[in-house]
Amino acid sequence: MTSQPHSPTSLPTLRLRSGKDRPVRLGHPWVFAGAIANLDATLPPGTLVRLESAGGEFLGIGAANPGCAIAVRLLAHQDQAIDADFIRRRIADALALRQRLVPPATDAYRCINGEGDFLPGIVVDRYAGVLVLQCLTAGAAALQPLVVAALAETLAPECIFERSAGSVRREEGLPDLERALHGEWPPEHVAVREHGLSFLVDVRHGQKTGWFLDQRDNRLLARQHAGGRRVLNAFAYTGGFGLYAAAGGAREVISVESSERALALGRENWRLNGLSAVPADFVEADVFRYLRQPGEPFDLLILDPPALAKQRRDVARSARAYKDLHLHAFRRAAPAALVLTFSCSAHVGAELFRKIVIGAAADARREVRVLRQLGAGADHPTALAHVEGNYLTGLLLAVA
Repeated sequence: MTSQPHSPTSLPTLRLRSGKDRPVRLGHPWVFAGAIANLDATLPPGTLVRLESAGGEFLGIGAANPGCAIAVRLLAHQDQAIDADFIRRRIADALALRQRLVPPATDAYRCINGEGDFLPGIVVDRYAGVLVLQCLTAGAAALQPLVVAALAETLAPECIFERSAGSVRREEGLPDLERALHGEWPPEHVAVREHGLSFLVDVRHGQKTGWFLDQRDNRLLARQHAGGRRVLNAFAYTGGFGLYAAAGGAREVISVESSERALALGRENWRLNGLSAVPADFVEADVFRYLRQPGEPFDLLILDPPALAKQRRDVARSARAYKDLHLHAFRRAAPAALVLTFSCSAHVGAELFRKIVIGAAADARREVRVLRQLGAGADHPTALAHVEGNYLTGLLLAVA
């Protein structure tokens, strides 16, 4: 596929099998290969196509990849050109939403969230003057020049840095990419602000695009509940939750993380915010082993593990790991403790996650109440029909 303007009627047409059009009509952005009656295996990945019902009714325009289970990702439900103007409008709409949602004293947030901003496979995160772009699908990769031009024109960033990698790209037949698309390569650490707190972010080597932007609202929740509490920040990465807890008046913060590189940046973030008055310990350890050890109980436990079920076949194994994690966390929880716990595994939804936590609480013989159900921040919108986009689920729990 090229990024040149086209006439929508000139596109190849894919027709759905009878009875397979309902998800598309409800707004779901994905069309699976088995739903398409005339899927052409010779279509180059990323080719724009018209999608029609079995009866020939126009349903939308999308980018096709006939070699993938998700064979078409819809870009528009209207019959229109997918060109530079279209991309500019989509990006302008996404940025206008962020202007209303992003809190003051914050210059790190998600600008474009793929299907949630009607640009499948395209993710853009802002870290002050640096934009990090991910093109996760063949269709997104084909649109990349138009996206970069629109971002450069609209936001005038110092740098647009592409970090396109991961399992979705491999499934799409795409190699990992890391390159500057606008401006120079970003520095090793980019300084950002979030709710008035300062952080250094490693956009070149860090997790995801450098920082867990989806947890911003939940970090603020930790700050609101941390006053006077002894806090465990498990799977601490660069210390975000713990730093918020300290800013909220925590009595002590213990951050446990297996990566010394991440912990080193966490210590630097701690110094950057002048939190030396709050007792803190940065522990390089496996969280599962750490929690099994005897020790002083915690009043606030934050459990934010990496994705334990990256594929559907991993769900049973990950459920056992999640249960083990919560069992030992509940055993280390003081009376009247709070637990902030999360799963970022798309295959472990809110219902299954809650069942796992229920089982762990029962085995630990602790009475637990749900105070709030949690998810990603508002700068990570999802299309209403695209339930698969709700990958982050969490709970704020009170432990008796």
